[in-house]
Amino acid sequence: MRLALSILMLGAALSLAAMQARAQTPPRAQQDPQTKAAPQPAQTPAAPQQGAAPQAPAEPKPEPKLALDSRALPLGGTLRAPALWQAYKSHFITNEGRVVDTGNNDISHSEGQGYAMLLAVAANDRTMFERLWGWTRANLMVRDDELIAWRWEPRKRPGVADLNNASDGDILVAWALAEAAELWGDLSYRTAARRIAVEVARKVVLFKTKIGAILLPAVSGFHADDRADGPIVNLSYYVFPAFARLPLVAPEVDWVGLTQTGLDLLDMTRTTPQALPPDWMSLKDWKYAPAQGFPPQFSYNAVRVPLYLAWAGIGEREQYAPFMALVVRTRGALSIVDVATGKDIGSFGETGIGAIGALTACAFEGSKAPPQLLASHSDENYYPATLHMLALVAMQMRYPSCLRK
Repeated sequence: MRLALSILMLGAALSLAAMQARAQTPPRAQQDPQTKAAPQPAQTPAAPQQGAAPQAPAEPKPEPKLALDSRALPLGGTLRAPALWQAYKSHFITNEGRVVDTGNNDISHSEGQGYAMLLAVAANDRTMFERLWGWTRANLMVRDDELIAWRWEPRKRPGVADLNNASDGDILVAWALAEAAELWGDLSYRTAARRIAVEVARKVVLFKTKIGAILLPAVSGFHADDRADGPIVNLSYYVFPAFARLPLVAPEVDWVGLTQTGLDLLDMTRTTPQALPPDWMSLKDWKYAPAQGFPPQFSYNAVRVPLYLAWAGIGEREQYAPFMALVVRTRGALSIVDVATGKDIGSFGETGIGAIGALTACAFEGSKAPPQLLASHSDENYYPATLHMLALVAMQMRYPSCLRK
């Protein structure tokens, strides 16, 4: 199956390259197919007049803007792949509603619960949503505030040994609850979503900095007071499609400002036209550098940045260009990249993450998705399988033309 996917990804990449070549070739003059245009006499360039200033070379035409749709679209019912959702549930969600990270010692975490809750709303599966939310409340909402403990381990008692949160998990759960409230008209979901969203704004967002609203990865461990190279941010925690919808429950929070800072941070990492963002960034003295103590890599975290950009329908051509270059270079599979050298240093190993490559190509130039985007891969672990599902939802929700034959 992986060989077939690689072949199809190769075909997709060759198609992308062909489309790029066509985009760079000026179109031929159109003519009536029934009549030939009369031959034109050769034009002799006029001799420049004496004393005339030499003409400056023509300025290159700017690249056209991306045709993106950034409307705040509802999530409910957008997943139109019931067989994929059934397979996902059977592989990764227990009867109690716990999402199992099969590639990480079967732990559970707030991120996984939030992703699955979003997928349940997208699939219009309220029964599973209730199980997921019930398990999350009972097992991860054990802090003394409205935020969510980030990790639960099945072989330890208590299951939560670290009470720190993860801001992306909080945001994902709050977004899922807000969407559920709108889809199913349940006030309790709305109330819970608001409590989490307001607490995120109060405890992990630094709104008044020199470079805008900074989202910290957690309450503890990432402030300037916590680390010599702090504050530290993770750009993949800026869940752009969530920021567009959380005004449903917390309109007083500056989600627009948070989105703009995320885009500005992405621009800061683009030290060359094709430079990719690292998983972890230092903003010491409000200047960008890869964070100390973390590999300076575009890897399992930062690979979500193009997913969230395309899902929200935001961003400019130059912000997508490094990701698109990676799609072409890796034939759609994506790869782990050393951000200092720009060199590929490893593969993700499982094909699900390649769905983000297909989504990126779709948003960037309207490329058709490979058939495997609608196929289930039973041998995949939780994380690549989840990113595959999210990329599919994003495409069905915002780019349906890329799925048409």
